Amino acid sequence: MALQNVTQEIIKSAQDKAAAIRAEADAEIAMINADAEAKITEMKDKEDKKLKEAIERLNRQELSSAELESKKIVLAKKKEILSEVFESTLAGLENAPSDVKLAHYKAMVEVAKKIIENPKAIIAENESFSASDLGVISVEKDSRIVAGIIVQSEDGQVEVDMQYSTLLQSVWDREIKSVSDILFG
Repeated sequence: MALQNVTQEIIKSAQDKAAAIRAEADAEIAMINADAEAKITEMKDKEDKKLKEAIERLNRQELSSAELESKKIVLAKKKEILSEVFESTLAGLENAPSDVKLAHYKAMVEVAKKIIENPKAIIAENESFSASDLGVISVEKDSRIVAGIIVQSEDGQVEVDMQYSTLLQSVWDREIKSVSDILFG
C-alpha cells in the first residue's frame, strides 16, 4: 500500500504541477491576448484617426475644388456680361443717328487739331460727311473703318485713331475695374 500511496502522491504532484503549468500558460495566454487586444485597439484607433483625417482632407479638397469651380463659372459669366456690355455699347455708338455722329466727329477733329494742323479725316465708306461738315481739309473713305474717324496730317505722317472701337477699347481697358464694380459690386 505504501507503493500505491507513493504512486498516488507522484500522480497528484504531477497533476498539481501540470495544473500550475496550465494556469501559468493560461495566465501568459491571457496576458498575450490582452497585449494583442491593446495593440489591435491602438492600431485600430490610429487607423480610424488617419481615415477620419483623410476623409476631412478629401472633404476640404472637394469643397475647395467646388468653390474654385464655382468662382470660375461666376468669373466666366461676368466676363460674358462685360463682353456683352462692351459690344452693346459699341453697337450703340456705331448705329447712332447721323447728327449724333457728326457732333462726335466734329469734337474729335477739334481735339485732333491740337496735335495736327490742317488735318484730313478718314471715315467709313457708308458715312456721307463732307470736309466742311467736319472742319477738315479733305475726307477720305476707308472700308476698314466701321464708325468713328481717323484724323491724319496732310502728309500722312501723323495720325490720331478716333474710331469708336479704338476709343471704347481704350476707355474700357482703363475703366474695366470701375465698370465691373458698378455691374457686380
